[in-house]
Amino acid sequence: MPTDVVMPQMGESIFEGTITKWLKKPGDKVQRDEPLFEISTDKVDAEIPAPATGVLQEIKVSEGNTVQVNTVVGVIGDANGASAAASTPAKPAAPPAPAVKEASAPAAPVPAPAASREKDDDESDVRSSPLVRKLAREHNIDLAQVTGTGTGGRVTKQDVLDFLAHRGSAPVAAPSTSAPGAPSKPGVGLGGPAAPPPPAAIPGDLVPMSQMRKIIAQRMIESRRTSAHVHCMFEVDMTRIVNLRNKLKNSFEQRHGARLTFMPFFVRAAIIALQQFPIVNASLEGDSIRYHKHVNAGIAVALDWGLIVPVLKGADELNFLGLQRGITDLGERARTKKLMPSDVEGSTFTITNPGQFGAVFGLPIINQPNAAIMGVGGITKQPMVVTDKDGSDSIAIRSVVHLTLGYDHRIIDGAIADQFMAAVKKTLETWSEDIS
Repeated sequence: MPTDVVMPQMGESIFEGTITKWLKKPGDKVQRDEPLFEISTDKVDAEIPAPATGVLQEIKVSEGNTVQVNTVVGVIGDANGASAAASTPAKPAAPPAPAVKEASAPAAPVPAPAASREKDDDESDVRSSPLVRKLAREHNIDLAQVTGTGTGGRVTKQDVLDFLAHRGSAPVAAPSTSAPGAPSKPGVGLGGPAAPPPPAAIPGDLVPMSQMRKIIAQRMIESRRTSAHVHCMFEVDMTRIVNLRNKLKNSFEQRHGARLTFMPFFVRAAIIALQQFPIVNASLEGDSIRYHKHVNAGIAVALDWGLIVPVLKGADELNFLGLQRGITDLGERARTKKLMPSDVEGSTFTITNPGQFGAVFGLPIINQPNAAIMGVGGITKQPMVVTDKDGSDSIAIRSVVHLTLGYDHRIIDGAIADQFMAAVKKTLETWSEDIS
């Protein structure tokens, strides 16, 4: 019996969604809970799983169209009806390059799809995204041999790249793509030789904005028009924390199964300062100021297709390990399109990290309705004047970061903003909290 595929309601305030990509074509076999299509709402981009096992018989709503929730967007038929559905467009056996040539002979590919489907059946037992499975096929990797580090043992793109690196075959596969715009960073671009790069790389092209990009553009303009943006910047000596992380990162990962990053240090320092200066954790509601009971930390995550700010709820009630695990989980789910609308709602303070790409500092735009956002620059070694306990000065090489606070001058005065940042600086430079 056919099963309708509907546009899901991703939250109480979500009434419509845009289909950005179908991950299957009519005639393709699908497994229940396997990612079937991708949607974009005004909150999140998400992969939507198949509601049943069978064959995708029909796509009723094509890519790029926006429909109301509960609209039927496709139909999945019984696996027994595969022959009828597959008789229309036969699935080519080879990757994208030869697909155009083989499409002209619909009868020929009959044996090849059988082999392809056998492989799909094997891969369906391993939790992974279509991008990961495509990457595995391109490099002839059995996903069952790859250890998944994602949520619930999910195999991520990085897992496949690490597997390739250990196997020593990563450089071999690169020449197989003859596209002129091959990525310059071999470890980063292996999984993405597909559609997105070429249009953006060709000068003179007019490329439509994605749904996410439209929403980002709208919200950034709204924030600029809403808040009276002012920025202040502080230089922070991170040497103590850098040394501590270098000393403990291996044992931390072995003990807790989580990689030790710098972000929880910045989040923890911000929480301590927010508790001292609650106005920085507040928001404006009409002519009144809402002082929030808890710190819900928005952590900006840069994606290949845009930017999103998942929220670590009740961050002030978490210990250091809880912060690290929460930040890692949100980042992983953001990159694999597993966030729910509730995961990006309710932030009271935001932290963004342009320094991961080499920026010395940034002047971030406030994430509404927050009153402030802290930007974290890159940690670099620099000569600094250091004052010893006896009051004498000397020059030493120190690990330094530049932190920027963007704040809404309607409710936060410059003196408060500077005192807040001074508190963040003090916590980081004199770090004494146990992280083990």
